Amino acid sequence: METHEARIKRMTMRSWRRGTKEMDLILGPYADAYIAQMDEDALRLYDGLLEENDQDLLAMILGQQEKPQHFAKLLADVEKFARGRLAKA
Repeated sequence: METHEARIKRMTMRSWRRGTKEMDLILGPYADAYIAQMDEDALRLYDGLLEENDQDLLAMILGQQEKPQHFAKLLADVEKFARGRLAKA
């Protein structure tokens, strides 16, 4: 069975090593900032998000594709975080 620490490490690594650089730069910093404070339900949801296709995720974050209802709030949070980081750059 995966320990909590191993799960956080796996999910953080998966956030940074997505397959597309765009999603690495969106999900990696988000995971660094928030994953350690997530409760079990949030971790389960985020883990599910990590299973999604990068092209679909990017289209959802950019508003080019509809967000699935179960990911809508999480994707909105990720989008807000990413836009905030861009504004600081």
